[in-house]
Amino acid sequence: MALLQISEPGKSTMPHEHRRVIGIDLGTTNSLVASVISGSPTILNIDNKSNLLPSVIHYSKDNILVGNDAKKLLSKDPKNTISSVKRLIGKTIGDINQDNFPLNLEDGDGVINIKTSIGIKNPIEVSAEILKSLRTVAEKKLGGELMGAVVTVPAYFDDAQRQATKDACQLSGLNILRLINEPTAAAVAYGLDKKSMGHFVIFDLGGGTFDVSILNLTKGLFEVLSTHGNANLGGDDFDQAIVNFLSHKYKLNIKDIEIQSTISILAKEIKESLSNNKEVEVLKVINGKEIQETFTREQFKTLVDDLIKQTIEATKSALNDAKLSTDEIDGIIMVGGSTRMPCIQEAVKSFFKQDLLNDLNPDEVVALGAAIQANILAGNGQEDLLLLDVTPLSLGIETMGSIVERIIPRNTTLPVAMAQEFTTYQDGQTAMSIHVVQGERELVDDCRSLAKFTLRKIPPMVAGAAKIKVTFQVDTDGLLSVSAEETTTNVKASIEVKPSYGLSEDKIKTMLQSSYDLAEEDKNSRILAEAKVDANQLIELTQKALDTDKDLLTESELSQIKNGLKDLINALNSSNKDKIKEATKKLNSQSEPFAAKRMDRSIQKALTGKSINKLEL
Repeated sequence: MALLQISEPGKSTMPHEHRRVIGIDLGTTNSLVASVISGSPTILNIDNKSNLLPSVIHYSKDNILVGNDAKKLLSKDPKNTISSVKRLIGKTIGDINQDNFPLNLEDGDGVINIKTSIGIKNPIEVSAEILKSLRTVAEKKLGGELMGAVVTVPAYFDDAQRQATKDACQLSGLNILRLINEPTAAAVAYGLDKKSMGHFVIFDLGGGTFDVSILNLTKGLFEVLSTHGNANLGGDDFDQAIVNFLSHKYKLNIKDIEIQSTISILAKEIKESLSNNKEVEVLKVINGKEIQETFTREQFKTLVDDLIKQTIEATKSALNDAKLSTDEIDGIIMVGGSTRMPCIQEAVKSFFKQDLLNDLNPDEVVALGAAIQANILAGNGQEDLLLLDVTPLSLGIETMGSIVERIIPRNTTLPVAMAQEFTTYQDGQTAMSIHVVQGERELVDDCRSLAKFTLRKIPPMVAGAAKIKVTFQVDTDGLLSVSAEETTTNVKASIEVKPSYGLSEDKIKTMLQSSYDLAEEDKNSRILAEAKVDANQLIELTQKALDTDKDLLTESELSQIKNGLKDLINALNSSNKDKIKEATKKLNSQSEPFAAKRMDRSIQKALTGKSINKLEL
């Protein structure tokens, strides 16, 4: 008698009946891979010992080691053993503090180059080796080639970091179904779409990055209301606080790669031990110097107090952006291995004055959520979820006077397409330069330049007649494309914004804060810039009118307009916005009768030689 296999609706009895897809948490310290097997999201075991693959790679002439085998060589061969590569991806050499990396780093024309014994490697190549290992594990466990993968990234990863991650996936041979923000993946893993409704905080502190997101959850809908954080804050920085303390006390030269690597490993061990013990005894010899310390949780908390405060301040900002108070939060989900630190848990619990949701393994929750989303995108029969992430920083273009015209505001739900119409500034203008920028400040110099392209072959028209529609599109991966079109002729140009560099540590941390601190200054700067644009345009138009039609004016009228022009030019030189606006208003008033006379002359010219009965009314 044949056996009949029966399964619940939407669930397969055997994994091979599904399209093979995976979710990957590409982490700073550890990476994980998961898949939905027989309807349940499951972390795939790496080596029959652990679910975690250390994000460490060792290069030698004989082979490339990834994971635990590479981790064992961190202190023995630090120059060829790369860890925390996630903190380098999508960045330039100027964006990082090299003292924090026991590696030989150099500028690689827009990317960071890492010198190894087998040649130059970049963070994309290194990340690809981690992804390749995870892919191999998954194919072995699932029994065949993969259809695709969902890979997670920090919510605060900028465009360069997201694109670099996608490039690493491609290099590893993975078909990317979607990039998903880590906080959103965590919410999916908790199944809040089915179990809960309300406002939830995803507090995600990993090895190298920190994100805090505020989600509004209803059945089947995950809407990110706001996100905040720091792409350069994580467990590594807590390690570094211990490194700095020990190196200062025992006068250790951390610029020496071998010493830095050894003390960094020790610092991590101390930190992790304090998560389970109230104090830890340290006895170790480094470079001939005996280190003997008793570390307590209280001592550690003092060393990292500033880092803890940074996470809480970011949380406050996210709440403010979402227009919510702590009393309106229904739950706090702790994500990332670094949230195991008691000092972090205590700080978050104290801030919200409620218990934390940490019943799932914080190391695994992101990968599990990614696997669920991959399963949905593969069409494996699971109930659909709608994930609505947001863009972390505003996007816009440069306009006259180096003013930023914001097209997509920060915290706009993704995917999104928004357009605005612009026009030409000069008569006969046949091209327009489109400068795409990112940030919250009013002037271009205070924001980050993303890309430039030119719309050409605009038909010559009088200034202001052309209609240039500029469209911004941000996809579900958070990647941007921009197009421009002259709507009367359908002349088009477009660009996929694909920078090869990332935001500096200071910039990504301070861009938003500076926009708040300098809001009044920015407002005044914008008003001044706009006043200058208006004044220059009026000067140009008035002078052009005088060149062609000054015979319409009496000596008194001509003198008055010339004096008005002189006053406006002097006001421009003063850079006083009030004087410029007043002088502009005065010249406009003085030239109004002149404009009327010019209009009459134009009408007369148009009617010359035509009989009334031939005119169409």
